[in-house]
Amino acid sequence: MKRFNPLKIKIRHSWILIVLISLWSIKCAGPKTSLSSGIEEIRPGVVAGYLEFKELPNSVVLLPSPPEAGSAAFELDEEISKQTLELPDSARWAQARQDAILYFPEALDAFTGIPDVSISEEQTPNLVILLRRTLSDAVLSTYAAKNHYQRKRPFMVNGKPTCTPEEEEHLMKDGSYPSGHAAIGWAWALILSEIFPEKTNHIIQRGREFGESRVVCNIHWQSDVNEGRFMGAATLARLHANPVFLADLKAAKEEVMKMKTNPSEIR
Repeated sequence: MKRFNPLKIKIRHSWILIVLISLWSIKCAGPKTSLSSGIEEIRPGVVAGYLEFKELPNSVVLLPSPPEAGSAAFELDEEISKQTLELPDSARWAQARQDAILYFPEALDAFTGIPDVSISEEQTPNLVILLRRTLSDAVLSTYAAKNHYQRKRPFMVNGKPTCTPEEEEHLMKDGSYPSGHAAIGWAWALILSEIFPEKTNHIIQRGREFGESRVVCNIHWQSDVNEGRFMGAATLARLHANPVFLADLKAAKEEVMKMKTNPSEIR
């Protein structure tokens, strides 16, 4: 059986991750690939999370129904969307396009420059694996509601461009509510705040912006992002009862502390 290096394989478009995880969330057939590190892949390039399917927070149970057309909540979604549609070709639009990237190592750029320690495959391999695995857990936690409600995305309603036009055909088949990207960004922000507590304010702000990028991108409504953050937090709460996650979190903290106290040992 061919083995894959979890730190080197890339998913070239974030929609691929979304589609593959959507399929796995309904337990599609097909064997998983075991990595040399002992971590499984759901599909080539998608590292398995820490939680079993039955352990994931259930977004249908935890979240309210998405705002209905004509409701005050949906009018707010539309108003926020209209405001962000004025941003194409701006620096914020470019940031939103960058934040859409979920493949590694490029996904690490989302929090680049905030911690004093550089997060990379070479210098913080334990932390990178932690982020890769929790990505799967966070996004999978959103799929019960995504598949149940199949909410249409803003660009499908307003006909305006997105910052990732190459993904639109595939995103139209994927429910908008809640946002998987927002769940990922919020879970990552909470994890990184534990590892770099002195940078909590900056990290949490970046996690908030990461989710808001989906609104800027015209791919999600604000309520999608709000509830995506909720699912990211719910996922992290559940992960704190998982011994493997806790061991990996401890290893990542120790790895970072060593780099802080012995910068000369940085490779």
